[in-house]
Amino acid sequence: MRVELLSLGVGGVIAVNRILALASPRSTPIKQAIRRAREEGLLIDLRYGGRSQAVVFFDSGHIALVALGSEDIVNWLESKRESGIEGL
Repeated sequence: MRVELLSLGVGGVIAVNRILALASPRSTPIKQAIRRAREEGLLIDLRYGGRSQAVVFFDSGHIALVALGSEDIVNWLESKRESGIEGL
């Protein structure tokens, strides 16, 4: 399986083919999921001092907090798909 990576800036990178869901960090259920992931050692903080704009859920059970908005991630994926990049 080919791994597609998305740079989040400042050295953060995520594997987009491992993403299950993107969500806003503002709802109570998502906040609870973040808290559980932190307690279980499954939380990855990729904000680099910025505010959480999106929460990324991975197929491994990990959750990442990112300063990049979910719309930006989706736009990047769509632009790659439209340009014919394999694996997307």
